[in-house]
Amino acid sequence: MAKLFNLGAMNHTKSIAERLQQQDWNVHGNELHQQGYTNLKSLLSCGECDELAALYPDDAHFRKTINMARYRFGSGEYKYFKYPLPDTIQLLRAALYLHLVPVANLWMQAYKEPIIYPATHEAFLETCYTKGQVRPTPLMLTYGANDYNTLHQDLYGDVFFPMQAVVMLSEPATDFTGGEFVLTEQKPRMQSRAIVLAPAKGDVLIFTTHSRPVSGTRGFYRAAMKHGVSALHSGHRKTLGIIFHDAL
Repeated sequence: MAKLFNLGAMNHTKSIAERLQQQDWNVHGNELHQQGYTNLKSLLSCGECDELAALYPDDAHFRKTINMARYRFGSGEYKYFKYPLPDTIQLLRAALYLHLVPVANLWMQAYKEPIIYPATHEAFLETCYTKGQVRPTPLMLTYGANDYNTLHQDLYGDVFFPMQAVVMLSEPATDFTGGEFVLTEQKPRMQSRAIVLAPAKGDVLIFTTHSRPVSGTRGFYRAAMKHGVSALHSGHRKTLGIIFHDAL
């Protein structure tokens, strides 16, 4: 396989890996099991967030731009990155995967699915490529006043990883108002439950891509989840989305 990214910046590699290693992954794993999301607070510095947000105007980094209103996805805009990914995004994507794959495999066991996710993200991408999923999916989203994102799931083919992440690049209440992150959970024979979150700048919010396993009287069942963003009242909001599977 051709090399798709430039690892480079070894000091930066250690910095991201060390920060993730210092997280209490027992706590984060339990939160993912119990509620379908967890928040890594202040994982990135304000400077790192600003550097990432500054990439948005330069189309040389991106393969595709989506106007949300045109596709009835809401209002606002997002762009998919192209390979090679910027170092920070590539390093964060690969390092997060290492800590999330044990949870993902426990979920597949709970669902009694014959799926075992490989230990590294690079190996997982090989699985995507065998199914024709070769287009990178990390993306950056930007919202202005009255913009929003409808509830959805980010599935791009038969192969998908059961968790994904969003990095808040703007500061709530300072850079924008409104624009909360919204999750909904649908359990069988029950009304949907809404969860409203407001991660701070530099936080990395991890949440389920499709569903989470819930223990019932007959074993585990799937609680379907979707995510979106409520309407901004003012200002501008930028986020980085990290999806671990690639797209058709």
